[in-house]
Amino acid sequence: MAAINLSSLLLGVFMLILFNGSNALSSNYYDQTCPMAEATVTSAVKKAMLNDKTVPAALLRMQFHDCFIRGCDGSVLLNSTRKNKAEKDGPPNISLHAFYVIDNAKKALEAMCPGTVSCADIVALAARDAVHLSGGPSWAVPKGRKDGRISKASETKQLPAPLFNISQLQQSFSQRGLSINDLVALSGGHTLGFAHCSSFQNRIHNFATKQDIDPSMHQSFAASLQSVCPMHNKVRNAGANLDSTPTVFDNRYYKLLLEGKSIFTSDQALLTNPTTKTLVTKFANSRDEFEKAFVESMIKMSNIDGGGQEVRLNCRVVN
Repeated sequence: MAAINLSSLLLGVFMLILFNGSNALSSNYYDQTCPMAEATVTSAVKKAMLNDKTVPAALLRMQFHDCFIRGCDGSVLLNSTRKNKAEKDGPPNISLHAFYVIDNAKKALEAMCPGTVSCADIVALAARDAVHLSGGPSWAVPKGRKDGRISKASETKQLPAPLFNISQLQQSFSQRGLSINDLVALSGGHTLGFAHCSSFQNRIHNFATKQDIDPSMHQSFAASLQSVCPMHNKVRNAGANLDSTPTVFDNRYYKLLLEGKSIFTSDQALLTNPTTKTLVTKFANSRDEFEKAFVESMIKMSNIDGGGQEVRLNCRVVN
């Protein structure tokens, strides 16, 4: 009996440390210090969406790219300086955009509650709003992140690439404490957005010695991609939508994946493993199951500790 009590006590102490640690996040973090924080971010996202329908996809991608490098610390927002090339100028991030949405939210929040709401939290809130305002689920975002002071373009090579196979994807996610379930659920973020030709040309031109096209790709779908992305493409912004409803957050991505109509090698890779394929099928068959899993995985990802040290007054520069 004593052993059981000791185990319970140790578990209780561990849980207390876990939830009362200095970096613990809380959904009501700004309730007293800046009660209008969430509404202010939502307003900035809504306003931007009126003028640019690509904003939600950009904001969702921004959070992935922030959290996967150094944790969720807003380092993706920092500008390069004369002495340092920052993350946003690393090759995988050149196409990131809509930073102005974060700037607009930050400006409004600084006027309202100076030096209170971190840029990292604004990114997390904006990503949630991007999903919800596109017809997807909403969730209580854990808040209280601090902003990091380090941002290096060289570290963006750690981001999972569109050419990754299933083992490379699993390794990338597991290094950040994310499971195979999280991998499949978060891949569903590809329900929003657009891909440039360079990120999938390996599947539609010179795929192998004796075949031009990836055989796992639906033939007419591949032909349509070849028409917008010829081998020697010279159109700078040419590419394709990631699914057939690129501004609506739904489970269409998984349905198309099962039909051989996915864009990236990393998408198709989800069908090469029995566990991930089962999850793809589950999410294709149930939007509710997908949304539930997506929310859980987004919260889990947004808890990756960035070890930030400050609340930036301007999201593009350290204090």
